[in-house]
Amino acid sequence: MDKLPFVDAHVHLWDLDHIRYPWLTPPFADGGPNGSVEPIAKTYLLDDYRADVGDWDVRGIVHVDAGAEPAAALDETRWLQAMADRQVMPNAIIAFADLSDPDVDTLLARHAAHANVRGIRHIVNWHPDPRRTYTPRDVTQDEAWGRGYTRLAAHGLSFDLQAYPGQFSGLARLIERHPETPVMINHMGMCVPGEEGEWSEGLATLARLPHVAIKLSGIGFTHRRWTLEQARALVLTAIDLFGTDRAMVASDFPTDKLFGSSAVTLGAYAAITADFTDAERRALFAGNADRLYRLGLPL
Repeated sequence: MDKLPFVDAHVHLWDLDHIRYPWLTPPFADGGPNGSVEPIAKTYLLDDYRADVGDWDVRGIVHVDAGAEPAAALDETRWLQAMADRQVMPNAIIAFADLSDPDVDTLLARHAAHANVRGIRHIVNWHPDPRRTYTPRDVTQDEAWGRGYTRLAAHGLSFDLQAYPGQFSGLARLIERHPETPVMINHMGMCVPGEEGEWSEGLATLARLPHVAIKLSGIGFTHRRWTLEQARALVLTAIDLFGTDRAMVASDFPTDKLFGSSAVTLGAYAAITADFTDAERRALFAGNADRLYRLGLPL
């Protein structure tokens, strides 16, 4: 454990008695991109998160949409904002909106009316392998989805991008046309084993766009029983492409608990960056998330 200030760039909280999350609702299956989620299918609140991260000096957290049923997207934002009003955290809220919805502008405006909302995530992972894909088709190829994306800037919202590398080249063209919308790549770009070349090429394309940043998180989504050396290669490639000013360490808890404890997960990022300068590490672990998500925290 490092005595670094930490702004966790990707956290999920949920109260299963308050809002329904289909993916956390029985029956649980071992197949699919996440494997079985039964171990984390229980209410997870700020105190649970604090217990998991232990002695890490958490100065703030960014809450990212946790997969509530779409009709409850605004309910989740209201719940999180009420929590932040009482307990300070979450310091930023990344809400859900289906960008292909013809009425998406209405939902974006309602999300943006909450003080801590900073952006939107719409998971768009599509992969030809049915064991990997999150969606039945690649919605990012639809004109309706692209139109929804163009509306984010009108509401002052960033976009959290969770997609697979095979989608990056098409997405890059859309993202490049809208430099007014900051983009945060989730989970290091979801590098599927055996597709490292496509991953690095796709990330390089996105990294050339100065308004795109990347989160160092989520290794277990693609490498179930990952090792420190596997993580090292991915993390250092991501940092090399984006620089230490556009990369952010994130726990992705409690989802990443499926693949390792906070000591293992955050300890890996600390070990991999041990030779970086103090200024670089402070940027990776806190400063970049604070700046990119417009938190204004004392660090």
